[in-house]
Amino acid sequence: MNLHRRKVLYFPLHGGRIPAMPEDKHIKHQTIEHQRLADSEANRADWKNWGPYLSERAWGTVREDYSPDGDAWEYFPHDHARSRAYRWNEDGLGGFSNRFQNICLAVALWNERDPILKERLFGLSGHQGNHGEDVKEYYFYLDGTPTHSYMKMLYKYPQVEFPYEMLVAENRRRGREDPEYELIDALRDTFEGNRYFDVFIEYAKAREEDILCRITVINRGPEPAPIHILPHLWYRDNWSWKFDRQRPIIRQVETALPRVTSCRTEHQRLGERWWYVAGDVPLLFTENETNDARLYGTSNESPYVKDAFHEFIINGDTDCVNPDKAGSKVAAHIKSLLDPGESLTVKVRFTNESSIDPFRDFDQVFEERIEEANQFYASIQSPELSDDERMVGRQALAGLMWNKQFYFYRVPRWLKGDPTQPQPPNSRMKGRNAKWTHFESVDVLSMPDKWEYPWFAAWDLAFHTIPIAMVDPEWAKHQLILLLREWYMHPNGQIPAYEWNFSDVNPPVHAWAAWQ
Repeated sequence: MNLHRRKVLYFPLHGGRIPAMPEDKHIKHQTIEHQRLADSEANRADWKNWGPYLSERAWGTVREDYSPDGDAWEYFPHDHARSRAYRWNEDGLGGFSNRFQNICLAVALWNERDPILKERLFGLSGHQGNHGEDVKEYYFYLDGTPTHSYMKMLYKYPQVEFPYEMLVAENRRRGREDPEYELIDALRDTFEGNRYFDVFIEYAKAREEDILCRITVINRGPEPAPIHILPHLWYRDNWSWKFDRQRPIIRQVETALPRVTSCRTEHQRLGERWWYVAGDVPLLFTENETNDARLYGTSNESPYVKDAFHEFIINGDTDCVNPDKAGSKVAAHIKSLLDPGESLTVKVRFTNESSIDPFRDFDQVFEERIEEANQFYASIQSPELSDDERMVGRQALAGLMWNKQFYFYRVPRWLKGDPTQPQPPNSRMKGRNAKWTHFESVDVLSMPDKWEYPWFAAWDLAFHTIPIAMVDPEWAKHQLILLLREWYMHPNGQIPAYEWNFSDVNPPVHAWAAWQ
């Protein structure tokens, strides 16, 4: 998608743009966050280029399904996710990316008990759950501004082995009339005994292209517990599917300060970027490419594949990471033994400007963005609400802000397959979404849920725009208009329903939401 089309996408009225609202007439209580929104709407700045656009699950989706029978759950199961490169979009824990998801930031964890790294949220597929697909984790979106100048979430990570097999087996045993078997059922003693880590993941923008990430892990348990924290930076794989597509590289570089670890990378769309981690910490490098040897029993072109960090940390395979300190995927490896109540904070910065001292203003930026978020919500919430009501409303809106997702799906390419991959079966040309060959989405959309429903649904999206308009009317209008564009709407006038069946029929919620 070229820049001209992106401008049309984001400013679709009045010959290609929505005129900016005069600040002194239409914004009752002007705050710094309101000014960012106004600058974004007037095309003076692009504060929404970076956001929490990373999915919580990319496996088991229609887009990744190239099977002859259309069984997306079985074709790309959770067990493949750590080893298999995604074709259409990435996933991660507490992730951030730019709107085209060229490069991603997220967090991985290990408690020295689990059989795999905690790189993404776990849940049951539609076949495994007795009530369908179901995420089996505890995480909470706590705060977020509409320009993503400040975002905060909480993940609760058990200190015992995560019960992957038990959750699958017990839910599969139960029938539709039975209650679901939840994580708390499997680990009741663990959670009631506070044997878990609270993992707070926060983002703050110093500038439009300057992203700060703060990861704070607290041992809530009664005994010392080990924790490994791995901030990740990686490129979405868009080179494995075409011939002669250049693979971008992230390289470790020396810094002037002894307590800063850094990398540099360059991308044709992003330009030069630097990734800084506070402290003298080891970096692990690999490629965001499929481990064919593990999944298919064939040889890998390179010894450095997607699940290298898992193999290095859990299985002790030192040959699986690149000793040259370069690759399309990098992680810092911080490990510690935390006493009861003790916390550990990891600081990361991803920016378009090199810095001699990238963490000098780090804490100050977070303090400013938090205060600006407080001012913004104070200006839009009624003073008649109680503190608890204001917190509930703010956290609900934060959930909407966190549930934006980069959505990439070009139906013609998906139907025909990619030049370097096996050709899909002929049956798919008459199967799911085969009549939507005009559909091509490369956008950020409001998702029903980035795990259980990590794809847009027209009905849900329309409902979302009503509360979104409370904090960002421009983006709410953009979402409604977007699904009416010619690369979404069918030539017969139908709005695409949802990924599993674009042709399904929905009530006229879109028109109702536009009227509202």
